[in-house]
Amino acid sequence: MIKSPSINSYRRLFHFLSFMLLCNMVKGQDLHFSQFYEAPLLRNPALAGLYEGDVRIQGVYRNQWNSVAFPYQTGSINAEYKFPVGKGEDFLTVGGQVLYDRAGTVQLQTVHMLPMVNFHKSLSTNKVSYLSLGFMGGMVNRRLDRSRVTTNSQYDGFYFNGSIPDGETFTGAYSYADMSVGMSFNTTLGSNGQHYVFGGMAYHHFNKPMNSFYGNIAHLPKWVASGGLKLNLDDVTYITFHGDITDQQPFREMMAGGTFSKRMGDEYASTTTVHAGMYYRYNDAIVPVLKFDVNQLSIGISYDINISTLAPASLNRGGFEISLGYLAIKPKHAEIILCPKF
Repeated sequence: MIKSPSINSYRRLFHFLSFMLLCNMVKGQDLHFSQFYEAPLLRNPALAGLYEGDVRIQGVYRNQWNSVAFPYQTGSINAEYKFPVGKGEDFLTVGGQVLYDRAGTVQLQTVHMLPMVNFHKSLSTNKVSYLSLGFMGGMVNRRLDRSRVTTNSQYDGFYFNGSIPDGETFTGAYSYADMSVGMSFNTTLGSNGQHYVFGGMAYHHFNKPMNSFYGNIAHLPKWVASGGLKLNLDDVTYITFHGDITDQQPFREMMAGGTFSKRMGDEYASTTTVHAGMYYRYNDAIVPVLKFDVNQLSIGISYDINISTLAPASLNRGGFEISLGYLAIKPKHAEIILCPKF
């Protein structure tokens, strides 16, 4: 006796097909992180250097969609070094970003190698107030495993037959040059300059590179508007807000949230700061965040609670992220540079 498929079987099939449709819908978007504030160069090259110190190194790793299909794995490492230029409070930040992404059954891999430079023009001699212009550009390589690619041409009339050629002529790898530009403004607020705010706009892929295994599809340009606010409540507690609006037609993503932070320990001994908060990606996910700073090192963890139309299939499970950071907190040029403190 042949058993008929259950309603749950149909539901699972429907949710899986919905997931595949969603993947096709978002294929034009760039990769992203929920801890986007830990990958500032991915937001805007003009956000480089907005920290108190000489050197900053940050890394983020994301693992997504384990509960639905083959996981997407994304990693980012950015490094920044800043130094004064001229006789005033102007300074320059140089560095770069390396991005890695792997997705799907064909093991589609993308590697970005993007050097960056950002010039900060001081607008005041007695407080932090800077206008910054940043450029970032380099090479991107994409490749996939051709042996894993299957097409309709390999259907022999009854079954899939892997020995039949797939009928495609593209190679398994290509590279292209990618360029971004951005501006930002940051300054202090309050009677004692105890609060900090920044805003910026970036234009990514402005050279419109060909981003296709067939070499005939231009990469979608992307605009990113970013903002942040740090409110110091007292000497050891503060609240930080971050938000981004990303427009890469026809796609748009909005994410914002904040953390409450408290510093513990003696200022002149081992110091630990604990951060806890929440972020929200519009119509997609709620993201609780926890972060610890211990002296010059930091570690952050977050998890996407999926609330999109995919939630029944994902069971609200989205992506896990972990971030690591290093910050030289004793700036070499402290008497020259008025350091922003984001």
